[in-house]
Amino acid sequence: MLYPLSYEGAHPLDRQSRPALDTVTSIQGAEPYYAQGMSPAPSTAASATVIPDTTSTRQYIGAWSVLSVLQYFAAEAAVILAWAGPRPYDLRTGYISDLGALRCGVFDGRDVCSPLNWLMNASFVVQGLGMLLGALLLGSGLLCVAALGGARVQPGRRKPWLAAVWVRLLTATAGAGTVIVGLVPEDAGSGWHYTGALMYFIAGAAALLVLGFLWLRKTVMSWFILACGAVSLAALVTGGLTRMEVPEPGALERLMGYPVTVGVAAAGLVIAQRVHRQRKQVRAAASLGQAL
Repeated sequence: MLYPLSYEGAHPLDRQSRPALDTVTSIQGAEPYYAQGMSPAPSTAASATVIPDTTSTRQYIGAWSVLSVLQYFAAEAAVILAWAGPRPYDLRTGYISDLGALRCGVFDGRDVCSPLNWLMNASFVVQGLGMLLGALLLGSGLLCVAALGGARVQPGRRKPWLAAVWVRLLTATAGAGTVIVGLVPEDAGSGWHYTGALMYFIAGAAALLVLGFLWLRKTVMSWFILACGAVSLAALVTGGLTRMEVPEPGALERLMGYPVTVGVAAAGLVIAQRVHRQRKQVRAAASLGQAL
């Protein structure tokens, strides 16, 4: 039978100091060393939790990509100011898609004329690409821990991981939907515009609800994200039941879309803060190490 060597001079240990079988001996801080006939003691501490990489450039770009959806509000305000219809554009009665209509005239019973339609459609595309990029770059592990500093991921617990994966898939679907909305304006003669809008509303609201529950009791922002998802979903159901035949269809549509944009941006802010904080700590630790 072989026994481990001591780390000082590599001399055999005497009989009295021989370790008992089924024990672990470490040599100079290396991984546990096992002699012939010895088996490792069960240990779950090292494998029970995992700290995902929250400092990579990939995560940083992903966080800011999600935050970029806020540009939509600036673009919409500029397009509304340039509106050239017979009557001023009304947020309560005017559909969002009217701002991206390619031609001036009557569309579906509404007078539309948006000289900056290209800006509105470009904003839709940029918003969608930001969401797609965020869904692609932000890891599921980061989504699990982003709301709570110092938190670890437990791979054995499938529910948080599955929830994070669903958040990414739903966010990507919503992003693809709004890209379609921008590429196929409402008066382009294609049903893809409305398909894209539904993708954005439904998948966006669902993503916020799942993320809100995932971050529940980890950050106050989870309640805000849940509220955004709930408001969007309630407005979507109302629009479906009424077929948008309400006194203020523009307001109802904005209750579907605005909460998704704001909620996604709020989630991006939480993630960006976590990534920035971790990167700052790593830089500080590196500077301290160089100083020593």
